Amino acid sequence: QVQLVESGGGLVQAGGSLRLSCAASGRTFNTDTMGWFRQAPGKEREFVADITSSEGITSFAASVKGRFAVSRDDAKITVYLQMNSLNPDETAIYYCAAARPGTAYSSWGQGTQVTVYS
Repeated sequence: QVQLVESGGGLVQAGGSLRLSCAASGRTFNTDTMGWFRQAPGKEREFVADITSSEGITSFAASVKGRFAVSRDDAKITVYLQMNSLNPDETAIYYCAAARPGTAYSSWGQGTQVTVYS
């Protein structure tokens, strides 16, 4: 099992940016797909973005495409989510997750709070 710890959340004004980090430990994760999800108060957790292992192919939820970027540094065992042009509706707890090849996401971090104020 890989342990995931998110950081970088906080308070940001609408239109601002934040970069979240997710540090992994416990086993190698260079073959995993790494994903970012978020859960707003009273809502279901939703997919935000992910990045595959060797090819580094990224995918994004339609609502964040063009504003968010996801990257990984396998040497540092860290995944990043760069979030730009944030709006208050994106206030949520942001989670990172790991999926071994061919499987569903099975390792989750504790989350980091992002609050966007207008």
